[in-house]
Parts: sequence; structure tokens; C-alpha cells
Amino acid sequence: MPFAASLSTHPEAAAAVGEIVGAVSERLGGAPPDLAVLFLSAAHIAAADEIAATVQSLLDPRAFIGASAGGVLAGSRGVEDAPALALWAGRLPGSITPFHVAAEDGAAWRLAGPSASDESVTTMILLPDPFTFPLNEFIAGLAQDRPGLAVIGGLASAARQSGGNRLIIGGRVVRHGAVGVLLDAPLAPTTVVSQGCRPIGQPLTVTRSEGNVLFELAGRPALDRLLELIDSLSPADKALAAQGIHCGIVADEHQLDFRRGDFLIRGVLGADRSVGAIAIGDQVPVGATVQFQVRDASTAGEDLRSLLAGHASDGALVFTCNGRGTFMFGDADHDAAIVSDQLATTAIAGMFCAGEIGPVAGRNALHGFTASVALFRD
Repeated sequence: MPFAASLSTHPEAAAAVGEIVGAVSERLGGAPPDLAVLFLSAAHIAAADEIAATVQSLLDPRAFIGASAGGVLAGSRGVEDAPALALWAGRLPGSITPFHVAAEDGAAWRLAGPSASDESVTTMILLPDPFTFPLNEFIAGLAQDRPGLAVIGGLASAARQSGGNRLIIGGRVVRHGAVGVLLDAPLAPTTVVSQGCRPIGQPLTVTRSEGNVLFELAGRPALDRLLELIDSLSPADKALAAQGIHCGIVADEHQLDFRRGDFLIRGVLGADRSVGAIAIGDQVPVGATVQFQVRDASTAGEDLRSLLAGHASDGALVFTCNGRGTFMFGDADHDAAIVSDQLATTAIAGMFCAGEIGPVAGRNALHGFTASVALFRD
């Protein structure tokens, strides 16, 4: 098998590292992998330096990155708020360029080496620290300089303040910025981004907006449109809307019809009754198309299954929101189990993130309550 993953819940770091490295090495036939990705829970942060150095020494991957997280997953299992290490590794021919970038580096992706500007490089796997790396600015810069480069990954989530997370690059641990790898075209994984929302009502054109505030939708006050929609919903959907309403921004205006997966989902943050406006979590220009959305556990699970259906994969990296798992589904295994079942492989690993990164209709974005999956083939 060209890909392998392993999970250890042993509370002692040395024993946990031995378990995951031994299992992965055995499944890969003892040959060093080209890429290894490690996810470690908060309980193992104190031993992060030793863990990273040991994995690098024993496994000897050509490229090695990792991040700390509030929870990790491997195979069909997820583990939240408990000691756990998850290791994923694969043999990938071609160019793999690991990098570490910091906020002060400006156009940081250029520091990844000459391959960063090479058009054959099509995918970036990115693991940023949410407190010390300006991810939205970074993504905006990439959209200008490297519009064809797909970015997938997730924000480290083991800490609630700057300096608390750990990122791994090679056998070295850093506490700021972002780590990642650039992959050329022969290695490019397929990306799946499941935002887990269901459209309600009808698509509406933005006819007046300023920044992230929608004043008019299809010529009428945006708040009036939203309140009328809520009044028309079934009791079940009204209950979902009461838990949180979302706004889907159409990612590709060239389409004639818009379905689930065609929208970049952003939360509705508030409303101003005096002017009939609503604020959402992104800027929306006049002329854009939006549609309100609801989310629940059933919809989120169905969406992930639907998007994975028909895909074949020999290995996968999964970046799921720390607001999913037990919080949304009552089960930490939920997303891992779906991915494992749909892909029929155990070479799956990932983490519960403080924000997920993935492309929607060719546009890289930071998401919430989302599962972003990178699918690799032999």
C-alpha cells in the first residue's frame, strides 16, 4: 500500500510514538515515505519536540509536517479532548516542497522555493496557527499571484492563545506562522469541501451592499427578505433557523442553477431593524447572488456522504471543524467513519480544526463547521 495511517491513544508520548511509527512503517513495507503528516492532541504538547524528532529519525520521511489539535482522527475513529497521536504517510513520486512561513514574511508562499511559482505545482497543504498567521491575507495574495493553486488544510486548535499551539516542519517544532507542503501535478489530490448546509428559499441578487452589510436583496430591504423567508418555513426549518441562519454566496456566477456545494457559506452575524440591513461574515459586492441556508447534523452528514460518493481514494487527509464531532453529532467518530466507509480505506488521518481551508468552485477560503478532505490515489 502506498499510504498508511495509525492512531495511538496511549497517554505516554514515547509509547504512543512507538505505536504509530511502527504501524505506519509496517504498512508501508519498511520503506521511508515521501510525505508524513502528524497530528498531536493538547495532552502531548509538552513532549512535542521529542515526538517530532523521533518520528523524523525513525520514519525518515522526505517531507514531514504536523500540527497540534483539540482532537485527532485516524481510520474510522476520532478522539477529542484526550491524549492521542495520529500519523499519516504516503509514497508520492515527484516534487514535494515543505515550508514554514511567518506573518512578517509578506508574500510568504514565495519562500517555499522556486516550485512555488511553478505552474506544475497545483496543491498546497497548509497548517497555520490561528493566532500568529494572517490566513485571509495569505489566501488573498495567492489568489492574485497563483490563482490555480488549490489550498487545503486546517488551523491548529490545541490552544486558546498565542504560543500555545505547536507546528512541525521536518523534525523541528515551531510555535508561530504556518507549515505546509507544495505538491506538483502528478501528486495532486482531489479536494472535497463539505460545508454541511442546505439552501432555503430562493437565490437573490444583492442590489445594495457595503462591505459585509447587505442593505437590499432583489430591490427590497435584506432584513425584510430574511424575515419573510423565515415566516414561510416549515416548523422544523424554523427551529433550525432559530439555531443559526447562514448566507450562501454563489462562488461561480456563470452557472445557471445553484445547488448545495455551489455556495461559500458565511454566518449571519446580526441585523439593524432601523435600516433593514443584515451583516454576514464576508464582503459581498453588488450583483452577487446569495441564498440563505440552514445546517443540522443530518444535513451535514448527508452532505459529506454525497460529496464523497463516486470518489476513489487510497488515502485521505481530513480537516474537520472542532464544532462538528461530539458537539454537532454526539459522536467524535462521525466524520472519520463516513470518510472511511465511503472510501473503503483505513489510510485516513486528520484533525479537528479551529477553521478549515479548502477550495469552493476554484476559490480558496477559510471555512467553519466544515470538513475539508484531500483524496490521494496510488
